[in-house]
Order: sequence, then structure tokens, then C-alpha cells
Amino acid sequence: MNKNLSVLLNGIIRENPILVLLLGMCPTLATTSSAINGMSMGLATMFVLICSNAVISLLKNLIPDMVRIPAYIVVIAAFVTIIEMIMNAYVPALVDSLGIFLPLIVVNCIVLGRAEAFASRNSVISSIFDGAGMGLGFTLSLTVLGALRELMGTGKIFSINIYPEQFGSLIFVLAPGAFIVLGYLIAVFNKLQNRPKTN
Repeated sequence: MNKNLSVLLNGIIRENPILVLLLGMCPTLATTSSAINGMSMGLATMFVLICSNAVISLLKNLIPDMVRIPAYIVVIAAFVTIIEMIMNAYVPALVDSLGIFLPLIVVNCIVLGRAEAFASRNSVISSIFDGAGMGLGFTLSLTVLGALRELMGTGKIFSINIYPEQFGSLIFVLAPGAFIVLGYLIAVFNKLQNRPKTN
């Protein structure tokens, strides 16, 4: 298998940041009250991951070791500012909905972790694929989590009515529902990962 494809799939399946590594739990639990919020948070993070990985990989030989982490944070913060300004211009209601968690992408351990563990040691192309893989894994997890919570809580997915809202359970839209649904998602993902292989 092509190395870059393997790197891409790694972030989606083997090292999924939410369902396997359990990273970035704060935005995961706080922003997934609906499918659109989860997907938007994931896509914003994916943009930052891809761009920051590419730039850090380009600059890896120019950044002194003693200022490595502060330099990475400056690069990440620049891309977070760009995506926040774009979202403020075109989808201000979504920015209000995501709240403080959008600017907090700067200190998201997934983004900084990939900069340190992968982008600083690999080529630009591989780093872009790594950012895309991790970003896709993060986005898919948040979207599925948000869709399940929205469906069970309000009877909707992406604001499309599936069944009457009075049959929904409010707990799934609130914080405890995030823990419950995430726990079941992780269990199902682990079961699928560990299923015996048939010949």
C-alpha cells in the first residue's frame, strides 16, 4: 500500500484521535450537541491540522530545538485565526454556536501532538496526508457523535425531522448524553476493530 495512503488511513482507523487515542475530549463533548456543530468543528480542526503540518514540516530544519513548541503554537495560532475570520465572515451563527472552542483549537492536543510527533520528522507531503487523515478521523467521529445525540435528543439530523421532537430525550442534548453516546461509540468501534478475521 502506498505510504501516504497508509498515513491517511492511520488517522481515520488505527489511530482515530477520538475513538482510539481519546484526545481532544473537551471540544468533542462540548460541541457535538448537533451534527452540524460536530462537523463544523471537525472541518475547522482539519484545516488547521493540514496547514500547520505542512508549514511545520517545511520549517522543521529552521526552528531551533529550544523554541520548538512556542514556534509550533505560533504557526497553529495563525491558521486558527484564518479559519475563525473566514467563519466569522460567512457563518457567524455557527461561530457563536461553537463559542470559545473554535479559538481553543490552538491548544488542541491533537494539532500540537501531530506537529511534534509527525510533521517535525517527515516530508511535507506525508505531513499533509497525516493532517488530512487525523482531521478526517476527528471530523467523522464528531459528526457521528453529533448526529446520534441530535437524533436521540430532538428527533432530527442536520435539522431535518426524522421523528416528532416530543419522542426525543433531552439528556442526549445535554452534557451527560455526550458521555453516554461517546462511550457506546468507542465500544462499537473497538468491537469492530477486534472482530476475528475469517479466512
